[in-house]
Amino acid sequence: MKLDLFVTCVTILPAILIISTCRTNAFIVDVKNVTDKSHDYAEVIKLSLLYFEAQRSGKLPKDNRIPWRGDSAVNDRGPNCEDLSGGYYDAADFVKFTFTTAFTTTILAWGVISWPKAYIAANQLDEIYKTIKWATDYFIKCHVSKNVLYGQVGDFMSDQMYWGRPEEMTICRPAFKIDAEHPGSDLAGETAAALAASSIIFRSVDRDYSLWCLQHAIELYEFADTYRGFYLEAITNAKEFFSSTDYGDELAWAALWLFSATRDHKYLEHALHHYQNFRLDKRPNEFFYNNKIAGVQVLLAQLEGRNEHQEAARAFCDFSVQKQKRTPKGLLYINKTGTLSHAANVAFLCLEAADFGIGDSRLIYRQFAEEQIAYILGSTGRSYVVGYGKNSPKQPLHAASSCPDRPAPCGWADYDKNESNPQILYGALVSGPNENDEFNDHREEDIYTEVLINYNAGFTSALAGLLQLQLDGL
Repeated sequence: MKLDLFVTCVTILPAILIISTCRTNAFIVDVKNVTDKSHDYAEVIKLSLLYFEAQRSGKLPKDNRIPWRGDSAVNDRGPNCEDLSGGYYDAADFVKFTFTTAFTTTILAWGVISWPKAYIAANQLDEIYKTIKWATDYFIKCHVSKNVLYGQVGDFMSDQMYWGRPEEMTICRPAFKIDAEHPGSDLAGETAAALAASSIIFRSVDRDYSLWCLQHAIELYEFADTYRGFYLEAITNAKEFFSSTDYGDELAWAALWLFSATRDHKYLEHALHHYQNFRLDKRPNEFFYNNKIAGVQVLLAQLEGRNEHQEAARAFCDFSVQKQKRTPKGLLYINKTGTLSHAANVAFLCLEAADFGIGDSRLIYRQFAEEQIAYILGSTGRSYVVGYGKNSPKQPLHAASSCPDRPAPCGWADYDKNESNPQILYGALVSGPNENDEFNDHREEDIYTEVLINYNAGFTSALAGLLQLQLDGL
């Protein structure tokens, strides 16, 4: 399939009833004492939002809080000079992926919708709004017409050849898109979900902007549903970094968020159709950007409340809590890459389920989430959040933070140094340990030290859920 590319160079709710009758496993030791008071969830939320700020691309605002970051990639453009500046760098380097940024945004917005008191108590409500709006502004820029959406800026291969500050990039940055001839239902659907969910949180602070997000969400969902296809067939460059193996979950996901935002029952009908047509009633083993089935199940149970959807949500959380593989020290182990983010995503989703559950399952799911987040924050002797807790990572795989203070130069020699990053990438969640709880804090070992914005998505929202439990005395 033809690849659309343009090259430009830069110079610088209703309740869900979840009832568990299964036995808990050995890791669930006390369902009476739910929340861990030994960690400052509010502080970690603050740090996590600082990490997102460190990943900003484009012209930074005057209130930028990251002293070692400045304006970058301000000349990102499409073939008709569309302004594609802004958004977030995805990982250690400087490619911008709409797909994973949209998933990140949807999960952050869901956390705000569910647990606003946590962000208020942490004095981070304005900051989470800014974090989400930095993404939604970019999505609106990328949605240049009804059936055209830019899904990537930057070339993976050329980007891998550069190690340094984003402010000093001189590499060429191609822009890739999907359209009616080269569709991407997964990409358009996820972006629609992100904008619809975000429209809900902006409704009380900027109604005009909320409606603008919603209008783009409606158009993107129609694009996704009308012109079916995988975005990786149109944007083949993204295959080097991310996968997308289905789009039925994104179609249902987008329709559900549109129903949540509009209460127009046609979107619920669409979601139920996709749920049946794509067989989304099966129990998945994970929840992340390439598999949102469990998220669809929990959200559908919250919004629609049928027993079959409640049962599907319960089955996922029961499996995750009781039967999913663990490391010897208790971390949920789903994948060797992004180990901690997989655990945090499940913790977040089962907190969402618990808030709509009854009986012991509510306590069990909350206890499980608390244990997983406690592991991440250092309950086994090491924190995996940069700049927080005991023995936190010193060498996250991250180009900009590996650079010394300016005007000193930065390049591959800084990548090769076996030294702590000169700049502290506060709040970044690293990939994590292996299945034996072993972790090597060396930036060249990306399986342990890689950081990505989607790693912090479920993690941040899970922190908000746990903080709100503390505030509620649960």
